[in-house]
Amino acid sequence: MAQQETTNDLLVEPSHPPPVASSQTEVDEATSKMKRKGMKPRSAVWDHFSKFVDGSGTQKGKCNYCYKEFFCDPKKNGTTALRNHMFACIKNPHVMTTRQSQLYLQPSSSIQEGGGSHCGTLNTWNFNQERSRRNLAKMIIVDELPFMFVEGEGFKEFMEVTQPKFRIPSRWTVSRDCYDLYMEERKKLKNYFQNSNQRVCITTDTWTSLQRINYMCITVHYVDDNWTLHKKILNFCPITSHKGDDIGMAVESCLLNWGIKRVFTVTVDNASSNDVAIAYLKKKIVGWGFSILNCKYLHMRCIAHIINLVVVDGLKETNVSVKRVREAVRYIRQSPARLQKFKSCCEMEGIESKSSLCLDVCTRWNSTYLMLNVAQKFENAFDRYATIDPCFKFDLQSSDGLPDSLDWENVRRLVDFLGHFYDLTLRISGSRYVTSNIFFNEISSVDCLLQEWQGSNDVELACMGERMKVKFDKYWGDPDKMNKIVYIAVVVDPRYKLEFMEFALSTVYGKEKGMELAKKIKLTVYELFDEYKKTYQAEHDVVAM
Repeated sequence: MAQQETTNDLLVEPSHPPPVASSQTEVDEATSKMKRKGMKPRSAVWDHFSKFVDGSGTQKGKCNYCYKEFFCDPKKNGTTALRNHMFACIKNPHVMTTRQSQLYLQPSSSIQEGGGSHCGTLNTWNFNQERSRRNLAKMIIVDELPFMFVEGEGFKEFMEVTQPKFRIPSRWTVSRDCYDLYMEERKKLKNYFQNSNQRVCITTDTWTSLQRINYMCITVHYVDDNWTLHKKILNFCPITSHKGDDIGMAVESCLLNWGIKRVFTVTVDNASSNDVAIAYLKKKIVGWGFSILNCKYLHMRCIAHIINLVVVDGLKETNVSVKRVREAVRYIRQSPARLQKFKSCCEMEGIESKSSLCLDVCTRWNSTYLMLNVAQKFENAFDRYATIDPCFKFDLQSSDGLPDSLDWENVRRLVDFLGHFYDLTLRISGSRYVTSNIFFNEISSVDCLLQEWQGSNDVELACMGERMKVKFDKYWGDPDKMNKIVYIAVVVDPRYKLEFMEFALSTVYGKEKGMELAKKIKLTVYELFDEYKKTYQAEHDVVAM
């Protein structure tokens, strides 16, 4: 009963009954009003296509850019074909296809001979996901970035603005890409060594980490067919110990792994263990059958390391002026407030240098040079700081005292002296240009400089020069103990040749000893020429057969 009442409540009769059509015309009008209105096309493709009906009554869409026609009946075809064409149309200005490249101007900083600068070069570019991933891995390697760099919010926001199409890989994917890139480059370099019969020079360096693990780095240097100097790190690995046999076996294993058997020189530090390693390598390389004069000139002592030993020996007994400057720098660098106060002193003294105070490491002479070189520029600022900070004077008086004008004069002389060795180390340590032809000139200049310091009126500087000269003569005092390649590189330099070498040797070692040494070097030149002639003549005969 209740259910019936509810039904009757829902079926309520209208208060105004519908009008009754008086004629057929009125019926047609009412029917037309009840028909659904036509809807505007909602698909985005119609922003790029024009809809029309052809002569047969078929609905079609025409591309607004290339005027190609497609069937687009909503019941039969739909808009899929139109959408595909919209993204593939070459003439569509709103779509960037991978087939179409963009023109862009690559800036250039090179200077023209007339004095003007290049505006840049016009190149083409199109987006490629794989190429972008490869260059991302290269950036991670070159800039020494962590793999998780790609997961940082800043990098993601940057890529959203610069290239939204780039799918940012995970750090695991980036690590694999870096390894794949390494293996690819390693394979190319290995094939080059095996196919080109390239003769190379090797440098090794060994050290012990804070975790007491021994490491060794092996680097190869060679000149290609285009006379371009290359430097490649072949291996960076832990070794069992610093013993000569262990070092020699590690280098041998690395060379065999890379397929390198034509070795000209091996440059090592001055340690007795390296002498044993060189003796081991000589036997192996001679046995491979590709040595030059049975590895007579294989052992090359690192000149930068010898210079470091010479300078360190001279600075063992550091004069009091250096100690005073070191304590002054240490005091000011101990707090940001002191640094800010010192900066104010520099402004009051009108010092516009952008250098900042740096504290040295006592075991590294180059850091001592950099500390003194910077500190001497702020001599007046140190004097003013002593007047506004009483603790500065009190603390330094308890040790070696404040640096005075005489100390600064000593510092300037020491900076001038150490600057020669600092610049010399930078010149001979270059890896992007050939340095072998300048070794003899640099060694001779150091010898002359030390002799000049030995005759100095300054007692401390004269003692320092004396100590350094003793260490210098230990390695370079006897020319017969030096590798003759140092002299040969000067002879083959077209700026000097053999005549200059004779003159230089007579100047450095005296006329009699110099001329005797020049004869030995001349014989060595002929000996090397005959060896290379024999080697490459044999290779030419094999190729001709």
